[in-house]
Amino acid sequence: MKHIARKRFGQHFLSDGGIIDAIVQAIDPRPGQRMVEIGPGLAALTQPLVERLGHLTVVELDRDLAQRLRSHSQLTVIESDVLKVDFSQINSAQAAIETVAKTDASLGGAEKLRVVGNLPYNISTPILFHLLDFVEVIEDQHFMLQKEVIDRMVASPATSDYSRLSVMLQWRYAMENVLFVPPESFEPPPRVNSAVVRMLPLAHPPVLDVALLSEMVQVAFSQRRKLLRHTLGRWLEEKKFGGMFDVQRRAEEVPVADYVDLVQRLKPT
Repeated sequence: MKHIARKRFGQHFLSDGGIIDAIVQAIDPRPGQRMVEIGPGLAALTQPLVERLGHLTVVELDRDLAQRLRSHSQLTVIESDVLKVDFSQINSAQAAIETVAKTDASLGGAEKLRVVGNLPYNISTPILFHLLDFVEVIEDQHFMLQKEVIDRMVASPATSDYSRLSVMLQWRYAMENVLFVPPESFEPPPRVNSAVVRMLPLAHPPVLDVALLSEMVQVAFSQRRKLLRHTLGRWLEEKKFGGMFDVQRRAEEVPVADYVDLVQRLKPT
């Protein structure tokens, strides 16, 4: 029976074979790698991935789609809201299975997860922030997203796309837009252009208080057209910050490294 896309889940199913091949090529899955696909839908990307991997874990919220996917012998199906999924547990579970299969504990547990998916556009940002909590067990991420969101993710300072999202991801990932995907590549077509982003966790990320960085950047971008002395400057005064920081700039003019340096010099209250 044909599955009808559900608006409440933000479902747009990839249907362009050429685009699917290009995405798989960008991901470059290898046999035996640990991979999790978020939102497999009708398995357009799932099937070519699992053919190359041998096994794939998928996270699907739609009950009907999850039931269909369970008939595939090479898939482990997690029927859940991805925002409730513990990716550390997935990695540990796969490591345990591999260890038993290899009968050598020294061979298991060293690998990390590769995460891929056509993310629901209505909750893509919360998913990205949720995955930040598990970045230590993730090797890389490849996501289909609204192109406008990816433009903000990879934006440079002093551009209109540079935003809170840019800072909160770039401090932890190296990212690049790897593929443009037009609306007609989906069924039903979305009203926006899409793209695929590659996200590589930094090998040696700065040590910082993530919650404090998030609070600081949110304050900075709360009135992005005003000079920071009106927003971040007052916030720094409340934090009794005694160091130097140029607040005669707008939030979009401050490089990620400057935000990182500032939060490292702040004392949590």
